[in-house]
Amino acid sequence: MATVAVYSDADRGALHVLHADEAYRLGPAPAAESYLRGDLILEVARRAGADAVHPGYGFLSENAEFAEACEAVGVTFIGPPASAMRVLGSKTKARQAADAAEMPRVPGSVTGLADVAEAVRVAAGIGYPVMLKAAAGGGGKGMRAVRKAEELAAAFTAASSEAERSFGSGEVYLEKLIERPRHIEIQLMADEHGNCVYLGERECSVQRRHQKVIEEAPSAVVSEDLRRRMGEAAVRLALSAGYVNAGTVEFLVDAEENFYFLEMNTRLQVEHPVTEMVTGLDLVHLQLRVAMGEVLPISQEDVRLRGHAIECRIYAEDPENNFFPSPGLITRLVQPGGPGIREDCAVFAGWTVPLDYDPMLSKLVAFAPTREMAIDRMLRALGEYVIGGIKTNIGLFRRILTDEDFRAARIDTGYLERLLAAGPAQVQEDVPEEVVALAAALFAASARRETVVVADAAAESRWAEAGRREGLRL
Repeated sequence: MATVAVYSDADRGALHVLHADEAYRLGPAPAAESYLRGDLILEVARRAGADAVHPGYGFLSENAEFAEACEAVGVTFIGPPASAMRVLGSKTKARQAADAAEMPRVPGSVTGLADVAEAVRVAAGIGYPVMLKAAAGGGGKGMRAVRKAEELAAAFTAASSEAERSFGSGEVYLEKLIERPRHIEIQLMADEHGNCVYLGERECSVQRRHQKVIEEAPSAVVSEDLRRRMGEAAVRLALSAGYVNAGTVEFLVDAEENFYFLEMNTRLQVEHPVTEMVTGLDLVHLQLRVAMGEVLPISQEDVRLRGHAIECRIYAEDPENNFFPSPGLITRLVQPGGPGIREDCAVFAGWTVPLDYDPMLSKLVAFAPTREMAIDRMLRALGEYVIGGIKTNIGLFRRILTDEDFRAARIDTGYLERLLAAGPAQVQEDVPEEVVALAAALFAASARRETVVVADAAAESRWAEAGRREGLRL
């Protein structure tokens, strides 16, 4: 299949543009003037003769109006139909659908909040703490935890404003904030012939500010029975809405293996590679085949989980400066490899990371027969990974993966915040004397080499100057 890329001015030199068969400019850097302009994207499809659009996992990927606009002009939207997206892509309508399917869910509103006054009434009814969430999106955007009534008005305004900027809709809803649950999600794939399968679960409990940081498949604590019950509930919900293509149903799970419907993401997710590794299935390939009208080539009995996979989201941010974004020129890039290592990467040496969008650089995945081996492989890969010129969160992942609680799978959605609140990792001070001596010797050798290089450069400069004086071409 030939590929057509679209880009904003900020992404003119981005990797997806360089890899595509054709590339077309959408507009200026602000998403509202480029990537959120469905009309511009469809105009590119017309000019390029493209017959399908893959929306990825951001911007318009869960926008029913865009999916409908694609259908109207005969362009296949690689995702669910607009009708299913309206039922399940909206977080509020999905909660109504979950109620109809008799799925347990987190207490809270089932419609968007009209104003702050309604938010106050709902919060008073279910009790604090509560969580405000964007009805039209995910990825931690438009979310605010509220622990006191006096904080609600400001949080409502901030969440609604961020949701409008990120998804083109400022609608938010409110639910009870459940303390210390695990975040477990079920991956679905459905075709237009009424077939739907669940492809196991992902553990997404390691989060910072409601944004997933590390994802695993399978979860270390999900039993076969819990996997089956969650999977069957997710399939029921999808089929009831006429769902087609890839989707994910997210749950909160407590220590007693009770699960509560949270929301459904009507798109492919950032963390889909870990599911691909443990199932051996290419989810994007399946998306394309389903979008072409084919019957799903697998049944539930065909789905077998093997081994363990972990994904780290590598970001251009500075963990030592409150995770402040770190845009700039990538001066050097050394990418990891070896057995079980996969990297879905969007960067290259010489590329300038823009400030305009989410600062994720790559998704690093480690696969192994066991969780312990996958963690060790990931640590090796992180040790090989070098991204020069900007700050990254690679060091944070080393800290997490060597943490005793993480290795023992004692995690929940508040785990990372507690780890960070404990302060910076302790630096080991009992360095062996021979290591200190070796480091000193290497430093001295490096200093001598730099002196020689500088002297050579000075000599070359003098020769070049002499050649210019004599009119010679050196």
